[in-house]
Amino acid sequence: MISIILLEPKKPGNVGAVARVIKNFDFFDLIVINPQCDIKSKEAMDRSAHAKNILENAKIEHISYLKNFDYIIATTSKLGTDYNIPRSPITPAQLADKLSKIKNRKIGIIFGPEGTGLSNELINICDFLVTIPSSIKYPTLNVSHSVGIILYELFQKSREKKQGEQIIPVSKKEKEHLLKIIYNKLDKMHFATKEKKETQKLIWKRILGKSMLTKREAFALFGFFRKLK
Repeated sequence: MISIILLEPKKPGNVGAVARVIKNFDFFDLIVINPQCDIKSKEAMDRSAHAKNILENAKIEHISYLKNFDYIIATTSKLGTDYNIPRSPITPAQLADKLSKIKNRKIGIIFGPEGTGLSNELINICDFLVTIPSSIKYPTLNVSHSVGIILYELFQKSREKKQGEQIIPVSKKEKEHLLKIIYNKLDKMHFATKEKKETQKLIWKRILGKSMLTKREAFALFGFFRKLK
């Protein structure tokens, strides 16, 4: 299941507009983390139009709720270079292609506060990032527009999906177990600086997150890393 997660929204109208676009593309699960406004106010309800049920059923949660997902995907308009590992994203079309093959996993797509976006600290705990290509002169979209573009790509891809293509990727628990093994090996290796070791850990976290490994692939990596001395 795919959930849309809004982090600390400040404008109830934006929350209502997000609810509307969620329903436009046949999604239904809206989660709001630490809202800075009344997400069920008249303004929010009016902006949601015929998606009032999405708002009425929206869950208000604490940031710790993110631990319930197998995969958390961050969204950002602030791009980095290949050397900026935390901000090396994929496009909505690439995301749609990846998620179209996934089943039986809880996936959250998180959108940051209006104006500031997601912090580096939060981006670092996500599995990977997605960004919407836009003008370099003004790259930041309204949150409801961002949600709409990403859900459009997911919706279109779901209509093309063929039977027999879906896979079940490793769960959050299995992913964390594999990362623990990798981190343990890295901790025993010599690096010139502590920063270089942390960069290696972040790279492996991103690789495993983007790959959405099957159980067979994960077990192969378990065996490989256990053999490393």
